[in-house]
Amino acid sequence: MSGNKSGHIPLRVLVVEDDQDLNRQLVDALSGAGYAVDSASDGEEGYFLGDTEPYDLVILDIGLPKMDGISILEQWRRSDRKMPVIILTARDRWSDKVQGIDAGADDYLAKPFHMEELLARARAQMRRASGHASSEIECGSVRLDTKSARVTCDGTQIKLTSHEYRLLAYLMHHNGRVVSRTELVEHLYDQDFDRDSNTIEVFIGRLRKKIPTDVIETVRGLGYRMSCGGGDEA
Repeated sequence: MSGNKSGHIPLRVLVVEDDQDLNRQLVDALSGAGYAVDSASDGEEGYFLGDTEPYDLVILDIGLPKMDGISILEQWRRSDRKMPVIILTARDRWSDKVQGIDAGADDYLAKPFHMEELLARARAQMRRASGHASSEIECGSVRLDTKSARVTCDGTQIKLTSHEYRLLAYLMHHNGRVVSRTELVEHLYDQDFDRDSNTIEVFIGRLRKKIPTDVIETVRGLGYRMSCGGGDEA
């Protein structure tokens, strides 16, 4: 499993790839772009993780041992698992791409590929999944650019740590909806994170010192909500 580093969109990704070198390269690139990344090297483990954990994106190889990628994807979709899936294939035949798309894939890449292209496609899939066509999201005076990982308030850039950025961006991607502490932990951190810690509360407090205090609303007993029109805490 891989941890978190600085980067772009603060969401949770599963990599299912049996080539150990490529698996490691994918995990490193995605972690470096700010994602919380879990990985699996065979189809059975990949299927189980995708079926039981709340991922925001899956990078799924087609040619896997124990269970192939198409079968995994078909079973996830039958179980109403709706996370975006980008399939990887070493076979550049159009029939493999069609089969993957028909099974429920949202995008595909044929090996070999440039890692920057995969990262761009990942950003695009997560924007679409959260209902944002642009890389820029606004909430009142706060503007976040997921491509450059830049946050401004009234046009002035705000310096955030990677964890502060991840938390703010997740809330802004789900603007107007109450997001529970449990959901934040599940989507912002990999499996190794201590889910009983008060990390979320600490980062919420830090964010409120850097952006207008009424932008992040506390909904007592439920969680937090971006309040783009301003307002008092609940």
